[in-house]
This record gives sequence, C-alpha cells and structure tokens, in this order.
Amino acid sequence: MVITGIGGTFNIIFTTVSSVFSYAFNVLLSAVFALYLLLSKEKIAKQFSHVLDTYFKTDKINYFYHILTTLDETFRSFIVGQCSEALIIGVLCTIGMYIFRFPHAMATGALVGLTALIPVAGAWIGALVGALLILTVSPIKALLFLVYIVILQQLENNLIYPKVVGTSIGLPGIWVLAAITLGGGALGVGGMLISVPITATLYRLLREDVS
Repeated sequence: MVITGIGGTFNIIFTTVSSVFSYAFNVLLSAVFALYLLLSKEKIAKQFSHVLDTYFKTDKINYFYHILTTLDETFRSFIVGQCSEALIIGVLCTIGMYIFRFPHAMATGALVGLTALIPVAGAWIGALVGALLILTVSPIKALLFLVYIVILQQLENNLIYPKVVGTSIGLPGIWVLAAITLGGGALGVGGMLISVPITATLYRLLREDVS
C-alpha cells in the first residue's frame, strides 16, 4: 500500500507538471509563430499574391480577395460588437447589484462583463463565481443574485446580444442565435466564437450573389 500510494502520488505530480510545461510550451510556440507572421506579413502576402496570379484567373482571384475582405470586416465587427455587449451586461449587472444592495458589486460586475466575451455561456460563468463571493456574506443575497442574473441573462440573450452583435455584423438576430447554438454544439466555446462571424460572412456573400 505504501509503495502503491507513493507511486500514485508521484504519477499525479509528474502528470500535472508535464501538462503545465506542455501547455506553456504550446503558448510560447504559438506566440513566436504569431510574431513571425506579423513581422513577415508583407513578404508572405506578396508571395501568396504571386502564386495566385500565376495559377488562377483574374476574376477568380478577385472574388477570393473579396471573400477574404468580407471575412476580415465581419470578424472585426464581431469583436467590436462582442466587446460592446460584454461592456453593456457588465454595467447593467453592476448597476443592478448596487440598486439591490448586493455585496461585491463592482468586482462581480467586472467579472460578469469580462466572462461575457464568451458568447452565451460566459456570463453564467462569471455569475456563478459572483454568487460564490456573495455566498460568503449572505446565502439569501446569493440566491437573489442568481435570480437577478437569470432575468438579466434572458434580457441579454433575447434582446441585447442579437441586436448589438447582429447589427454590428449585419446578421439578423435569429441567425445569430442559430449560429451560436450550432457552433457551440459542434465545437464548444471555440465554435461559439467563430460561428457567428462565419455565418455572417456566408449570409453577406449569399445576399450579394442573390442580388
């Protein structure tokens, strides 16, 4: 039992340490690669353009560039809209907590706004952490805070998010909700982040083609 227990403990420690170093190495490698791309972007873009000009027709190249431009504009607008939505729900959460005299209003509101950058599920993560903070002061207020967050989330999911994000990327609210649902079901949080701008790009290209 002693040998097995010691071996199991060392195994857990080794697995944890190796996972941390592996994650840190991946982050460092990603940062170096991203920095290299940024420093060489003009050269890479020129080489890429020469290859396209050599092997593809002009009209195909122009349409491809149009798709890339549309993707760039949509993702930029989505990021701006997502940040605006996170700011709105963070401010509303803070104001409501001050009105109802919940403790840790400023910290919880900032946390809810920060986690709201993750579509749909992010604000819930911040709300649960905020509820745990309030629980240390008053269990009743923690329960009332969760009720308040449920109401605020309904307002955010059905009114603020589709209007703010949908308007910023030119996508109707119903398609924003559909994209989040499908993207989250297929790829989790990452799918939620990329599904809306990709859907908006496809929507815009299809609308242009139909016109």
